[in-house]
Amino acid sequence: MSKVLFYNGLVYKEHKFQRLNVLAEDGKIIRIGEWISDPEAERVDLKGRRLVPGFLDIHTHGAAGVDVNSADTEGYEKICRFMASQGTTGWLGSVLTDTKEQTMACIEAYKDWKAEANTAAGQPHGNCADLMGIHLEGPFLCSDYKGAMPEHLLQAKNIPLVEEYQKAAEGDIRYITVSPEVDGMVEDIPKLKELGIQVAIGHSGADYDTARAAIANGAMAATHTGNAMKLLHQHFPAIWGAVLEDDNVYCEVICDGLHLHPGTVRLILKTKGLDRVVAITDSIMAAGLPDGNYKLGVNDVVVVNGDAKLADGGSRAGSTLTTGRALQNLLAFTGKPVEEILPLLTENPAKLIGVDNQYGFVKEGLEANFVVLDETCKVAATFVKGRKVFEA
Repeated sequence: MSKVLFYNGLVYKEHKFQRLNVLAEDGKIIRIGEWISDPEAERVDLKGRRLVPGFLDIHTHGAAGVDVNSADTEGYEKICRFMASQGTTGWLGSVLTDTKEQTMACIEAYKDWKAEANTAAGQPHGNCADLMGIHLEGPFLCSDYKGAMPEHLLQAKNIPLVEEYQKAAEGDIRYITVSPEVDGMVEDIPKLKELGIQVAIGHSGADYDTARAAIANGAMAATHTGNAMKLLHQHFPAIWGAVLEDDNVYCEVICDGLHLHPGTVRLILKTKGLDRVVAITDSIMAAGLPDGNYKLGVNDVVVVNGDAKLADGGSRAGSTLTTGRALQNLLAFTGKPVEEILPLLTENPAKLIGVDNQYGFVKEGLEANFVVLDETCKVAATFVKGRKVFEA
């Protein structure tokens, strides 16, 4: 049926849980109310559980044995199915710094997946999350804080290259990470914004003033805050001090307990506020799989006890985190109620990359993308465009 009625549950709306029903039609929310009756609708009994917006992961390099940098349409499909099982209903494919040829290949594979997804009257693929677009992590990054970025592929600022990528992606590059100290980068942040790309700063040793200048020119986020960036010093606040201080900047955080100590997570949340922190996974192809040897772009990666590191140097190389696990960790780290934590996985990423008119909320007119949480806040079911794509 094209109509689906969700009833007998607690719906997360306006930052609180309310006893409401939700009616979706053709994949969109058309009505929310205390009492809705529609004999034509398929009925989904929530059995008293909580219905929340689907999680959004705007920084991830893969999962389930597939690396975004080498994924084909089948690989994207595999990631999408895994994402759905974790409560993720929308994600950006993060392309690690690579050659122009390989980056273009990533864009073409994304477009192929999107073309297939748009066949069947806009219905999502199989049991799948929605691939919302592309995140470019690089290549205009500082070599001193490269992390897992291949140094020989880092390059000077090149706006025409990004224009070429965006044209090839048909406007679907939504997010880019740059280092503000790269020559000319601060001045050209507005050009990236004009291309429809939100700008994050990271992989950076920028001083405080340079980072502040980047923010003033339109940078709106910090990539995996506290990782692959110069740290705060009482005399030299650096990039970390600049992003913590500014009220408008969003801070990405990897809440796996490895990239950031729980106390650091609490400090970032207290400093930034719950409306300016975005929980990301920065996951690699090893997410959902056992320890072993994997790839991250051109890098060889070894995962031991769930901790992913470069095989040749020990530097962390993404994570094996999932959004469902990130929610559990945030609840444990902070002791806050789930209604206060949910924006980090839903509305905040949607607002940051400019898709809050489609995703991130339970609101009439938006996509009917939901997660059903059980009594322990674990993912019990996932719905994309009103269709059940996962059930525990």
